[in-house]
Amino acid sequence: MSFEHLRAMEGPLPVGIGLTAAIVAALEDEPLILTVVATGEDARAALPSGPFDPVRHRTFEIGLRAWVAEQTGVTLGYVEQLYTFGDRGRHARAGDRDPHVVSVGYLALTRIAEGASEIRGFRSWYEFFPWEDWRGGRPELMEKAILPGLSAWVEEAPDALSSSGLRRRDRVNLLFRPQGRGLDEENALERYELLYEAGLVEEAWRDGREAALRRGVKPPPLGAPMQHDHRRILATAMGRLRAKMKYRPVIFELMPSAFTLTELQRTVEAIAGRHLHKQNFRRLVETSAAVEPTGEMSLKTGGRPAALFHFRRNVLQERPAPGLRVGIRG
Repeated sequence: MSFEHLRAMEGPLPVGIGLTAAIVAALEDEPLILTVVATGEDARAALPSGPFDPVRHRTFEIGLRAWVAEQTGVTLGYVEQLYTFGDRGRHARAGDRDPHVVSVGYLALTRIAEGASEIRGFRSWYEFFPWEDWRGGRPELMEKAILPGLSAWVEEAPDALSSSGLRRRDRVNLLFRPQGRGLDEENALERYELLYEAGLVEEAWRDGREAALRRGVKPPPLGAPMQHDHRRILATAMGRLRAKMKYRPVIFELMPSAFTLTELQRTVEAIAGRHLHKQNFRRLVETSAAVEPTGEMSLKTGGRPAALFHFRRNVLQERPAPGLRVGIRG
C-alpha cells in the first residue's frame, strides 16, 4: 500500500500555528539579530518562536510579544507580519505524523540601550548572510565559493528552468551578477533561496534536497546555518527592512532619541550592506524632512563636535512616503 493511501486512512495531519520573530537592532555599525539559546541536539541558532495559543492570545501579535518577552526579556517596538511559512517538504519524511507547524513570521525592531554593557543573544545578521555585506567591497566568498558552486549547478542542466520559471543561468545572473556589478540589496530572500535550490547551504543538505545530495559531501559553510526555516525567515526580514526604509521611516526605530547624521548614515549602510556617498545621503535626509536638529552637539565623534538630530514624527502626517530613498546598486 502506498504512503499516500496510509495517510488517507489515518486521517488528516494535525496542524499547529507557530509565531517566529526576526528581531533587528543596530549597534556600532552592525545590524544585529536576536537569537535564542539552542536546546537539544541541534546546536544551530534559532529565532525566538513559540506556538500560538488562542486561549491565551487574542491575536497573533499579542502571542508573539508574549513569547519574545518570555524567552528573551526584550520588549518589542515596531512589529510587522512578514509571511506565512508552510512548506512541509523541508522537514517531513515518509511516515511522519508529527503536527505540521505553519509558522507566521514577523519583522520586529528594537533599540539597544545606550551604554549597554551586554547584548546577550544578539548576533550580526551577516554571520548568517556574509555574501550580503558589500561595505568592504565585493565579498571574497563570492569568487571562492558561491559563483563556482552556482556555475557547476548551471552546467548540470544549462537549459533547465529553476523554481522561479527562469533558466538557471538567467536567475544566477539576475541575483548574483557575476560580471562584477553590485547586488540589488532587496533580493536577500531570493539569493538565499537560489543557494538552497542549488544545494550550496547546509540547510539543503539537512533537508535532503536533491541538489545537495548529488554532491555526495556536505557543502562547506556559507554563513552560519539556523534551525528549521529560520534563515529563510531572516532573509525575508532583511529584504523587507531594506525595501521599507526607502519609503517609511522605520530606520528611526533602531536609532537612539538623538543621533548625528553620520550615525544615521552608518546605520542605513549597515542595514543595506553597502556604503553611501556622504553628501548625497545628507541631501536625501534633508529632502525627506524626517529629522530636525536638537540644538545640542555630540562630543563623542573624536574630532569636531557634531550636531545632534532627532526624528520628526510629524513627517508621518505631512508626507505620503517619508523614507530615505537610497538607490539600489547599479
